[in-house]
Amino acid sequence: MIFVYILLGFIGLLWSANHLVTGAANCAKYFHISPLIIGLTIVALGTSAPEIFVGISAAMQGKTNLAIGNAIGSNIANIGLVLGFTALLMPLKLQSSSLKREYPLLLLIMLFTYALMMDGYFSVTDGSLFLIGLIALLIYLTQLAKKTSKKDALLKEFQVEIPQQFTIKYSLLSLVIGFIVLPLSAKLLVHGAVGLATWLGVSEFIIGLTIVAIGTSLPEVATSLVGAFKGEFDIAVGNILGSNMFNLLAVLAFPGIIHPDNINKALLRRDIPVMFALTLILFCLSYFFKTKGSLNRVHGGLLLLIYCCYIFSIIFIH
Repeated sequence: MIFVYILLGFIGLLWSANHLVTGAANCAKYFHISPLIIGLTIVALGTSAPEIFVGISAAMQGKTNLAIGNAIGSNIANIGLVLGFTALLMPLKLQSSSLKREYPLLLLIMLFTYALMMDGYFSVTDGSLFLIGLIALLIYLTQLAKKTSKKDALLKEFQVEIPQQFTIKYSLLSLVIGFIVLPLSAKLLVHGAVGLATWLGVSEFIIGLTIVAIGTSLPEVATSLVGAFKGEFDIAVGNILGSNMFNLLAVLAFPGIIHPDNINKALLRRDIPVMFALTLILFCLSYFFKTKGSLNRVHGGLLLLIYCCYIFSIIFIH
């Protein structure tokens, strides 16, 4: 039954998150909001919806470290596993100026996260600061979208990829379905994850960093792979950068507010440094080497190798 709970939880999360993103994107489009604003905020936030609801559900069950592990583990999986695998299959050429602005912003948010966690305790104050940071990020990305050139590659790709206009009734129905099924699926997944941790004799934190993190990263896998095979390379990478920012600010806001708790020490000495390392490597590969502006198969293989070594260290050295 543990595996049934986990499987049903993942299926429910993916299905309802897709409804949520489709409904929200079309509602925004109905009110004539720019495709770039929709892409940078609603779509990026929507692909982080599984992590957000898993975080809330885990915190409500007193499993704060499972929620934190899921957020950090998803960020590591997004770059090492998702982008690594995508670049290995299809080299990515980057053209958008918006992405260059998102890299430093993501690094700043990671520094902010590390600073709040250094004391080893995740408090209500920390959660509230993440929530304020989330609001500030949404405002910044909205302003960034407004100032971005109409010729920007990312804007052109989002204009093609934002779902075709549905009726407002259908869009609202999709939103309602998403908001009902997502929390139920998240609760089911957390219940299964806790049961699996007990059965394997490991902490919920480890399960959050690995199985749950990989599972909740599946929307990013789908978006990046589809974007890459359609030649929409900036969406493939921009989706990961945006999702990683929301994974920290939106996902971590709720565990601190709902259930303050001590932080697993391994997070500060192993997991957050790995997240920093992968992000910096991605930035350097994208903009500072001879293949400037692209991620080739060698880069993808390197990111994937680092991720595999990281998972190996968690399983056998923890």
